[in-house]
Amino acid sequence: MKQKILKSRLTSLILLCMGIVMIYVGVHRGEALVVMNKAIKVCMECIGIG
Repeated sequence: MKQKILKSRLTSLILLCMGIVMIYVGVHRGEALVVMNKAIKVCMECIGIG
């Protein structure tokens, strides 16, 4: 039982670290700006301005 909990926590920690690394890489590649621009365009179309 104790090993199962330890394995689950280790898996969660690994996935969390991988997510943080992926976010870091995406931000440094400029992907956050691309996503933000697309989101603004979609919102403007929904409102009817763009």
